[in-house]
Amino acid sequence: MSRYQVLIDSSVWVSYFKNGQPEVIDRLILEDLVCVNEIIFTELAPVLQKQNEMSALEGLAALERVPLNIDWEIIRKYQLMNLQNGINHVGIPDLIILQQVIDQKLTLFSFDKHFRLMQDHLNFDLFDPPSM
Repeated sequence: MSRYQVLIDSSVWVSYFKNGQPEVIDRLILEDLVCVNEIIFTELAPVLQKQNEMSALEGLAALERVPLNIDWEIIRKYQLMNLQNGINHVGIPDLIILQQVIDQKLTLFSFDKHFRLMQDHLNFDLFDPPSM
């Protein structure tokens, strides 16, 4: 694994594949700083395949895939914390991604507002791209 890894969430990949935004992804890929996990890959791969976006699918498949080690006790703890703090409608896949980011000290790049809200209560890094 590289010295610094950015786990790019599906919300960012969708924008990137749809209209090439944000361009910072190209730089992160060239610097070998990008990783995905099975949740993110599985959310994106069928859509790319259906749309016959084979080069995008191959590029995504070539990225480092960080293995998941799900701790259901921690997932329940995070969801309780969310509910106690009024952070509602956070899906289990996002909590699994959050657990992975915290456990493996990854930086998360996501457009999902839930992660910004959870950052007020948990210690993890969100990627803040230079002016998009």
